[in-house]
Amino acid sequence: MVAKTGRYSGYIRPFSYLIDLSIINALSIYMLPFHNNLVVYSILITCGWFVSAIYLGFYEVYRYTKVISILNKTVKQSVLFGLYCLALELFYSEFGNQKKIVLFVFTATILIVLVKLFIYYFLRRFRVLYGGNYRKVVLLGNDENIKPLKHFFTENPDYGYFLENVFSLQEHKKEKINQCLSFVLENKIDEIYCAMADLSDNQVIDIIDFADNNLKTLKFIPSEKQMLSSNIKFEFYDYIPVISQRNILQEERFNKTVKRLFDLIFSTVIIVFLLSWLVPIMSILIKLESKGPLFFVQKRNGLNYKNFNCYKFRSMDLNDTADMELASKNDIRITKIGKFIRKTSIDELPQFFNVFFGDMSVVGPRPHMVSVTNLYAAKVDKFMVRHLVKPGITGLAQTKGYRGEVETDDDIINRVKYDIFYIENWSILLDIKIIFLTIFNTLKGDDKAY
Repeated sequence: MVAKTGRYSGYIRPFSYLIDLSIINALSIYMLPFHNNLVVYSILITCGWFVSAIYLGFYEVYRYTKVISILNKTVKQSVLFGLYCLALELFYSEFGNQKKIVLFVFTATILIVLVKLFIYYFLRRFRVLYGGNYRKVVLLGNDENIKPLKHFFTENPDYGYFLENVFSLQEHKKEKINQCLSFVLENKIDEIYCAMADLSDNQVIDIIDFADNNLKTLKFIPSEKQMLSSNIKFEFYDYIPVISQRNILQEERFNKTVKRLFDLIFSTVIIVFLLSWLVPIMSILIKLESKGPLFFVQKRNGLNYKNFNCYKFRSMDLNDTADMELASKNDIRITKIGKFIRKTSIDELPQFFNVFFGDMSVVGPRPHMVSVTNLYAAKVDKFMVRHLVKPGITGLAQTKGYRGEVETDDDIINRVKYDIFYIENWSILLDIKIIFLTIFNTLKGDDKAY
């Protein structure tokens, strides 16, 4: 069987949302026809379903999730949604309709869980019969320690893991580790599983660095005596414990939803109440001094290292080196109005359009132009970790003074350290704090803002 590593989860979840909402709304029309305004009621129960689903992680179902876990999530979801519908009904009708609400929630829950289980088992069957939706993995460690997980991957193809190779560390440990890492790159392996007990501290660090710098998922098989840090995520494949090397908080469904809503609201406010009148003014000022477009559009690396068009107010005369050379202090390419808008960071404001369209976030690691990213990726350890989340208009590193021109290696090294700290310790309160610090630093003036 040939493993096909196409990712279908990006389509499966939206499809699940659509099916679930169709069931809920269709049943509400059929079973609860006594509401005066069905459109408003439909919107309210849709919002209630989604809020409870996000809070409980109802759609957080992965290839290794057990059926009992799915059923447990369903029970919690139905109870919370049912209580919401009962409370909502107090504002719509008499108490006698409460029985119909209970029946409606129960029927909807049964139909939704049946659809959910159908998709779950269909995907498992699809992986076995057609070899699709697979993740390519390798194992690294002594035979004794990796045997249980090797057996799991081999005997459970329906989970969607294709074991490409096993690298035993019984002998020639250093050589086998190097072979494993080379194999991962040459064969586009998705995930590396390592037995921690069979690796020295330095070897663990080297493998972590390799995974970070090459955007590979790294997971460890722990020994009973090994301690876990707060950064590590614990998962179970059947009864086998597996550790995820880096826990990205923004990947969690609830956190992702909260951050995206915050970005949408914040960017909309800036676009409507600031950019709506600032753009015409900047257009006049910029074009009066130099010919050319209002916006400077440049390719930047974003989430998962994908390129996107980053927008800025143009602060330079048109030149052929804008995409290759970073601006420096007293750069002759910068116009008079350009010096002012760069000093005040006004040139960055069009990036709120990037935030609105989903390429960027208000807060996150600052994106670099492609040529510079390639240079730093080869030069600075763990630089690629910054691309595990969306880039931001501002970030923690910028509030600590690491912005503008990179004059020394310490500038970019410390910038990466702060970016990684932000990724691993994200919260919406931290985002708000960074925004306030950015505004404060801008108002007091910052001599690195060029």
